[in-house]
Amino acid sequence: MRKVVYVIACALGMAMSAEAAPIPLERGVGVHEWLNWSPVEKDGSYKWPPYRSEKEWLAGGRPLTDWPDGDQFDRIRSMGFDFVRLSVDPGPLLASGGAKRQQALDMLAAAVQRVVSSGLKVVFDLHGVSQVPAYSMEMIYGGADSEGVARYRKMVVAVAAMLIKIGADKVALEPYNEPAYYPCDSSGSDDWQRIMAGTVRDIRAVSSELTIVATGACGGSIAGLVNLDPNFDDPNVYYSFHMYDPHSFTHQRADDKNAFSSGLPWPADASTPEVVAETLKAQMDAAGLSQIEEVMNMASARETIARYFEQNWGQSQLEAGFRQAVDWAEAHGIASRRLFVGEFGVILMSADGRMGAFDADRLRYLIAVRREAERFAMPWSAWEFSNPYGMSVIQPKGPAIPDREMLRALGLP
Repeated sequence: MRKVVYVIACALGMAMSAEAAPIPLERGVGVHEWLNWSPVEKDGSYKWPPYRSEKEWLAGGRPLTDWPDGDQFDRIRSMGFDFVRLSVDPGPLLASGGAKRQQALDMLAAAVQRVVSSGLKVVFDLHGVSQVPAYSMEMIYGGADSEGVARYRKMVVAVAAMLIKIGADKVALEPYNEPAYYPCDSSGSDDWQRIMAGTVRDIRAVSSELTIVATGACGGSIAGLVNLDPNFDDPNVYYSFHMYDPHSFTHQRADDKNAFSSGLPWPADASTPEVVAETLKAQMDAAGLSQIEEVMNMASARETIARYFEQNWGQSQLEAGFRQAVDWAEAHGIASRRLFVGEFGVILMSADGRMGAFDADRLRYLIAVRREAERFAMPWSAWEFSNPYGMSVIQPKGPAIPDREMLRALGLP
């Protein structure tokens, strides 16, 4: 009799395991400016209560009157997105305890409820930032056994307990955004492996059903992902990587405010080094730069331009990157639909030509990345809903209307 019961129990367990899956995600968009960069006092401490209101968020980058009437999350859903990757500054949670931490958690719970009430799912992205150094991502870089990691993991547990009350069918938890541990934590140490595996175990002690978004080291890149050992895997885990390859194209922007860095094409064979250099010089002429400034800028830009064309970036490299991620997943018995392209985007060229890509090149890149993700049934999240740099489904300036060409590039109506 005991043997029969055991066999039945095993069969039920296997059936449940076969049915288990992360919450279904398809097409998402990042919302970064609302709950990230929580406001700080003059002394560098967090303002309390923390985080911005929706009104403060919307007014942060443009006049509030630029926004049309209506609910912004209803707008996001009407654009064709089914989830939001919601960036959240973990700093206020790390800096507080007891009643104050609970107050912050309650505010975040209300924000998530606010989004899911629009019919969108939420990937709750703990997105460490540097404005309060004591609570930046630096706190987890002291090694797997450090006090900073222990404090961070304890905070993650509190967030998981908050999210599971909202519903495992509505939310996923992404505990780390773009962790470092270079060189990809493979030739250096096993710290990131231990941190990620331990954090998954922490969350599973709270809930076996909550969807977790795990990531590799090396800035959350494919290189970091394929060095991760998913020995903590279960059916409710997604594996994230961010696609900004090559960074020289997606993030064309110089550190010096007077410098120009723009105009690289996608793919590389859509133009020539000579055309890019000539266009850049014409933009500097139009901006009124002195001859000395132009010479200095071009000396730096020519090296970047030459390297980009020598590497001949294009579709084949993009396909190779995705294939590397898929091969890693297959080697570990993980379906490609549990890989998650957590971020991708391109800076749009500014009006003065100082930074960014031409719109046609940006759109070609977005189409290429989106199609590769969909070819392997990977959910994706575009970066982002609204910002002033053109990595945005909302026009960066003027009335806050959708960028219809970008939406079409993302395969949205």
